[in-house]
Amino acid sequence: MARYGKKAQSKVKKVMHEKKHGTLKSGKSGRKVTSRKQAIAIGLSEARKAGAKVPAKKSASRKKSSSKKTTSKKKSSGKKKSSSKKK
Repeated sequence: MARYGKKAQSKVKKVMHEKKHGTLKSGKSGRKVTSRKQAIAIGLSEARKAGAKVPAKKSASRKKSSSKKTTSKKKSSGKKKSSSKKK
């Protein structure tokens, strides 16, 4: 089963075309996008807004919850603090 719809594919294609020609701008700052990954992310975001079939993006909270499960307690580094008193 396909994850992305045709509309999403066409949006990403259009955005990549803009990136190659140097006309793709990012968000509020309006700076020119040079990263291929950033261009794809912009295309998928535009496709989501247009109602295309695109999987939901992975949120930071989902990543944090999975990492909390794996790390339960911090282990000591092996060095013990010595309590030597100076006279």
